Amino acid sequence: MSSFRPLLLSALALSALPALAQAPAKALNAISAKDLLEHIQTLASDEFEGRAPGTAGETKTVAYIQQEFKKLGLKPGNPDGSWVQAVPMRGQRPTPSFSYTIGGQKVALSFPNDYVAHSTSQPTSVNVNNSDIVFVGYGVQAPEYGWDDYKGVDVRGKTILMLINDPAVVDPSNPEQLDPAMFKGKAMTYYGRWTYKYEIAAKLGAAAAMIIHETKPAAYPWDVVRSGGVAEHFSLLRNGDDPDAPTVPGWIQLDQAKAMMAAAGYDFDTLKKQALTKEFKPVSLKGTADFKIENNARTVNSKNVVAKIEGSDPKLKNEYVIYSAHWDHLGIDEQLPGERSKQIYHGALDNASGVAALMELAKAYKALPKAPKRTILFIATTAEEKGLLGAKYYAAHPLYPLKQTIANINIDGINAWGKTAQIENVTSGHTSIDGLLEKYAKGQGRLMEQDSRSELGSFYRADQLEFARAGVPVLYTKARSRYLDKPENYAEEVVDNYFTHDYHQPTDGFRNDWDFSGGVQDIQLLFQVGLDIAQGVTPTWNAGSEFKAGGDKRLK
Repeated sequence: MSSFRPLLLSALALSALPALAQAPAKALNAISAKDLLEHIQTLASDEFEGRAPGTAGETKTVAYIQQEFKKLGLKPGNPDGSWVQAVPMRGQRPTPSFSYTIGGQKVALSFPNDYVAHSTSQPTSVNVNNSDIVFVGYGVQAPEYGWDDYKGVDVRGKTILMLINDPAVVDPSNPEQLDPAMFKGKAMTYYGRWTYKYEIAAKLGAAAAMIIHETKPAAYPWDVVRSGGVAEHFSLLRNGDDPDAPTVPGWIQLDQAKAMMAAAGYDFDTLKKQALTKEFKPVSLKGTADFKIENNARTVNSKNVVAKIEGSDPKLKNEYVIYSAHWDHLGIDEQLPGERSKQIYHGALDNASGVAALMELAKAYKALPKAPKRTILFIATTAEEKGLLGAKYYAAHPLYPLKQTIANINIDGINAWGKTAQIENVTSGHTSIDGLLEKYAKGQGRLMEQDSRSELGSFYRADQLEFARAGVPVLYTKARSRYLDKPENYAEEVVDNYFTHDYHQPTDGFRNDWDFSGGVQDIQLLFQVGLDIAQGVTPTWNAGSEFKAGGDKRLK
């Protein structure tokens, strides 16, 4: 988020901060590493079956979260008196086939080793036949950067092949780094996300969109794509086709994409280099693709779990501060070898840890001598792993008016490796919440810094994105660099090891060697920031944020 500088809090807000900053030690000390571990161990156990929506694992997870909220003395968060918000979805487990014909030679690819594909269309059987294949570079239309990979080429009914992430444009004044004036340099923008690429494909009428997987720009290996591809796919229940995806969205393994291009007489590396320029034009691969998707479909009534602490001020209690964390993970893959436990995607850090943090935050708020002025909502969302669907549904069907929703603080993964010298603000530069975070980080003897791994595009990969799109100011933090009293390369060791070996794998399980001392600090920080907002500080969007227009619309 380096292309614009965060605005400071207004003088009025700053003058109010000291009076609001006195979070009692009892409330801060209520946040416990021991209790965090106990919640994570439970939610990530084999008994919860990987917490996939629409399974027995969901039933157990929702019941557990509701039970723990009750124990803490929270009230049901739905105005109808219940603890849940129903999120109607369509679940589809695909059995796809994909082949292409170039130069008279037909090549059939193997699912899920060579590609993954699905369809969120309503029919249980979906066919795309004799569809011309076109390489569209990064598949981006970004007028603010003078960038259009389509150049007016009609892709209706065609199969488009595209690269993942943003165009990695080299800085003309320094070939060792990316140009900060183009797609925010190192940081990933929304144009780099697979969700955008499917959305633009649907908008332009493509029949199929296949993203070429590369581990580094995708930020995860093929195994992550594979595990998502074989799992049940979900979309929000609607009449008609999905407006956010073509008939067939999917991914293709890099070597298979190279082979396809070679069959058409093109070299992948050469085409990729051409795609890094504004002058790039779509390239026909002089062949056709055929897809058939057989969907085993069902309707799933999943649930967001919602609890609240009602505000104490007669007027401000009708304004809301939301803490959110998704409860879902990837369930079970019975095709994996080994015993049952090795087939379960336990999702300990992603995101049993975030749900556990919600419990600790609720405990801290209940330890206050008096409830804050504004109402606090705790929302454990469903189907984040399926495309932020629980958060998307809440933003479209809020239980409380978005105009009166003051902020969203989202938690997706807690630091499990010790204390850090700083807190990384993934949402840095977007809202005046930055000033609060910086202030309380300083109180902990820490710095607030921008995302050290902005190339991962974390802003666009978690639930706060849907609240931001709805115009609600958001905060999302990480602590994954500069660990205290650790070797210099420790952060790369533990974080890279997690993303390489455990992220979205059955091995993301409970560990006895975690150190949540840093995680506790981070949760305390989010408590202090949220408390100030709950006591009357009203965050605003910064002028340079892409979400400011939505924020202005929300307030009208």
